Amino acid sequence: MKKKIAEDALKDLSTEEKIKEAARKLFTQKGYAQVKTRDIAAEAGINLALLNYYFRSKEKLFELIMMENFKKFMDGISVKVVDEKIPIAEKLQRIVEDYIDFLTKHPDLPLFILNELRSNPSIIAARIDTEVRPIRSHLINQLQEAIKAGTIEPIEPFHFMANLVGLTIFPFIGRPILQRVINVNDEKFHQLMQERKKLIPLWINAILHTKKNLN
Repeated sequence: MKKKIAEDALKDLSTEEKIKEAARKLFTQKGYAQVKTRDIAAEAGINLALLNYYFRSKEKLFELIMMENFKKFMDGISVKVVDEKIPIAEKLQRIVEDYIDFLTKHPDLPLFILNELRSNPSIIAARIDTEVRPIRSHLINQLQEAIKAGTIEPIEPFHFMANLVGLTIFPFIGRPILQRVINVNDEKFHQLMQERKKLIPLWINAILHTKKNLN
């Protein structure tokens, strides 16, 4: 009896993971809006009823996958940020590079988070805050220490974070508009995002040293 229960549990886990992997693949390839639950079921090699048994909706499946990916990303980047031996300029470079690589793989995540913040603000905000808090506190503390030491000009942490997040994430949120307005295809957009890995740290560092440069 115990053996049968263990086998059923293993089978359930295998089926659930198959669904998640199939959904992750399709969401990445096509984007959230273009993927149907029947597409996920077909990719996983199961019927639609079984998919609905494990996951009530495409939205719930997407939320689970995206938040798992987001947590893995934040866990990886936090190792670099909390290391006090790394100068803030180098951390900034690494954060931008990691963010752009991550968003290139998961371009639907920013818009998904914005939509969730509108519909479930307390739940999604709490989840994000839990993952972001360690990074935010270390980065802001190091920023304030650099300001006290006189190595950078005084700046409100809000403006620093707004510049970092806005310059890095907005192009992915505004991609459909930007590509049409500037007439940029997908290949060119990807190339431009790779260029921003170097440009964004330069822009932010220029802001942090503006007064020094003017004197």
